Amino acid sequence: MNTIVEAAPPRLGTGKIHSGAECTQSLQAVQDALYVLSGKWKLPIIIAMSGGPKRFGELQRLVSGITAKVLSKELKELEMNEFAVRHVYATMPVTVEYELTEYSQSLNSIIEALRTWGIQHRARILGKDKVVT
Repeated sequence: MNTIVEAAPPRLGTGKIHSGAECTQSLQAVQDALYVLSGKWKLPIIIAMSGGPKRFGELQRLVSGITAKVLSKELKELEMNEFAVRHVYATMPVTVEYELTEYSQSLNSIIEALRTWGIQHRARILGKDKVVT
């Protein structure tokens, strides 16, 4: 007698097997990344600076809705984590620009993956006719 067994549908997260120490290490690595990039503003600021050095006012205009206080705090954190550098020029008045570091380029594939996923997610939730790419 032949028995037909249907394959179970694939489960989410089965691309890699994480158990025990591997799971702990993966969780820690993801938590570290989220801690550094967390919040509503970090990635939009990084994207705004991707076109080259920007002055504070330019960044505030490009990142819609951010207050000066929050932008200042976020820029300091981006500097602390070596994603941005602050340049002060001895002009009258003093000119200050913020620029992405070479290290920040390590985020490019992550940002592109998030952008692609965001477009797909928006299409799935809102429908294809409301998606802007």
